[in-house]
Amino acid sequence: MPFHLELPPTFIDRLRGADRPQVGMWVCSGSPVAAEIAAGSGLDWVLIDGEHAPYGLETVTELLRATAAYPATAVVRVPSVDRVLIKQYLDLGAQNIIVPMVDTVAQAEEAVAAMHYPPRGVRGVGSALARGSRWNMVEDYLGSASGTVGLVVQIESTEAVENVGAIAGVDGVDAGFVGPSDLAASMGLLGQQTHPDVVAAVKTAIAAFTAAGKPVGVNAFNPDQARDYLDAGASFVLVGADVTLLAGGARRLAEDFVDPLEGNDR
Repeated sequence: MPFHLELPPTFIDRLRGADRPQVGMWVCSGSPVAAEIAAGSGLDWVLIDGEHAPYGLETVTELLRATAAYPATAVVRVPSVDRVLIKQYLDLGAQNIIVPMVDTVAQAEEAVAAMHYPPRGVRGVGSALARGSRWNMVEDYLGSASGTVGLVVQIESTEAVENVGAIAGVDGVDAGFVGPSDLAASMGLLGQQTHPDVVAAVKTAIAAFTAAGKPVGVNAFNPDQARDYLDAGASFVLVGADVTLLAGGARRLAEDFVDPLEGNDR
């Protein structure tokens, strides 16, 4: 008897079915151990970052495997709106894709097309060879694939905020995610993610996706800022990263033990 598998719900499915905002953290180290710890921590989701972290396809695959057994949902950020790379990420089993730097409707439509097989999109067909379909152990994968993937577009520039209502309305854009760091930089406020003008722009994006009836999230390592965005209507948020937690913990150990021994001369 043939063996059939079912893929887990998408991040979008989980957002729509949740009775509270979903809280997550980044996995930027490339460590499967760190990914497992994050995915089993009690947080709702983990973001495997293929934009700023040094990840090849093999690393992303290993991180997806490492997190698969745990409750948190894995979401993968690709480096750019690249139909070839998005095809590869989908084939290796990434169901939930974040595309950064989506500034225009045309870029959003390009991302949507990359997520889906023809006639809806342009995704290349190689599912029988790929983990995405569990090597054809998912019954009728080609016919059902669109329902097993979710697209989140990232709003992180002044141009994107100007176009956010139209971007949010694009069919196939399932959710938005606001990046305050790049948004601040594009506003001439580099490193000032909590500047009032940046906060206002973030809330404009949150309001636009909410008005479109779509989930919207934001990156906010500052706890007070994260809570403010949740109060403004964000339905998911990132509040930390494996590398920053490790770096901060290591520095605290040095401050607690090394500095006293050296008389705080460092």
